[in-house]
Amino acid sequence: MNLIRRPRRNRASAVIRDMVQETRLTPHDFILPIFVMEGQNLRTEVASMPGIYRHSPDLLMDEIAECVDLGIRAFDLFPNLPEFKKDKYATESTNPDGLYLSTIRAIKDRFPEVCIMTDVAMDPYSSDGHDGLVENGQILNDPTLEILAKMAVAQAEAGADILGPSDMMDGRVGYIRSALDAAGFTNVGIMSYAAKYASAFYGPFRDALDSAPKFGDKKTYQMNPANSREALIEAELDVQEGADMLMVKPALAYLDIIKLLRENVNLPITAYNVSGEYAMIKAAARNGWLDGDRAMMEALLSIKRAGADVILTYFAKEAAKQLNS
Repeated sequence: MNLIRRPRRNRASAVIRDMVQETRLTPHDFILPIFVMEGQNLRTEVASMPGIYRHSPDLLMDEIAECVDLGIRAFDLFPNLPEFKKDKYATESTNPDGLYLSTIRAIKDRFPEVCIMTDVAMDPYSSDGHDGLVENGQILNDPTLEILAKMAVAQAEAGADILGPSDMMDGRVGYIRSALDAAGFTNVGIMSYAAKYASAFYGPFRDALDSAPKFGDKKTYQMNPANSREALIEAELDVQEGADMLMVKPALAYLDIIKLLRENVNLPITAYNVSGEYAMIKAAARNGWLDGDRAMMEALLSIKRAGADVILTYFAKEAAKQLNS
């Protein structure tokens, strides 16, 4: 048999496979989501996310130091607040002495070289558990923007490098950008959750923050999983409003959306490998149904191969250890 082309020749050895590998991961590709809670010397595992912990601020510094040694240089901070500190207007979100803002300052004081990304949304601070202001069972868009803008400026004042509006309110990127610029924070970036879907894969995250909505769901502001063209509309609006990066969330069930944005937008594309995606692989690995390490790396490679420049992932620490070995 005279075969002119034999693709297997490029798979003949590990050296050749490495030479022709198209997609590569490094620890610099990752942002690690981290959870902070009140107290001292406290560390509690999120039951639905094996290996992921809520840390009190003092222990969180040790966690970040370990990650920095592995080459992870970016962190997305989320607060776990007691219910009595939550209210309708998310007022705790702008408390300069509160858990979230004081933790941002502490991280930047100890690790000035790392990039701290923040979450701009009401749900961790809201007694309603929604990302927007609730009146008579309705999520009000425009009044929410004022709250988000104050939150964004407070986070910038605390030292945040990149803000992540995750609320999916219309017009929030432009409103926040204007507020930041007016306050003198022209160098603070915005990584917009441009295509955030109303997904079933967020459950473990809501466990971690105790932030599930107290009524209804988030389908009036998060996107319909059936839609892809709508993602382009959201992305184009965020570009026009001043976003510096665009995010797709979740990642694995939306690889086509990552690719779609990559092909149509010139800004960096990020993807959030969310809690449910993490939990599925962990659960299957613990039951012996999957090789957890291989499944983790294959999932992360697929996200980058689809077009993501940056990956927010709870696997960041484990993946960095593998990549460094």
